Amino acid sequence: MPKKTATDADLALFKEALNGVRPLEQDKIRPQPPRIKQKRPNIGQINQQISQQSYYFSDEYSPMLPEDGPMQWRADDTEPNEVKKLRRGQYAPEIFLDLHGLTQQQAKQEIAALLYACLKQRVSVACIMHGHGQNILKKRVPQWLAQHPDIACFVQAPREWGGNSALLALIKLPRN
Repeated sequence: MPKKTATDADLALFKEALNGVRPLEQDKIRPQPPRIKQKRPNIGQINQQISQQSYYFSDEYSPMLPEDGPMQWRADDTEPNEVKKLRRGQYAPEIFLDLHGLTQQQAKQEIAALLYACLKQRVSVACIMHGHGQNILKKRVPQWLAQHPDIACFVQAPREWGGNSALLALIKLPRN
């Protein structure tokens, strides 16, 4: 369809319709958002709770994990369907943790902090990217997650969230 152009008659008609119209004056007052007073968290208490989360991680305990095929594990009280849903990508991760370049001890602390944050913010699915590297964290992270009581299950992440260099973890949230 050919594009129509305005004729002089159309422009004159438009100017006549706008005759007597004045531009609005801009209001310079911007509304301020209401201030909400929040309690400042006690840093010492938070660090203590995070260290309690890392208490569950032992390097000497070795759970029964698959040797071949994609990594997956579920707690005894978790439905098998939850593992399938997580593996198929029906649960999208709400929070991501990248462990690239960290030592084992730093990785433990970061995972503990992640689990604490998930419980605090009621996040049920987390993606933990351990990378390939020398496969140290790739072997350790599943062992640590399997020991934690707040982990319902975990699986190797689908390709869009890291593939075999990441894990998706389903976290048991307390019912309120």
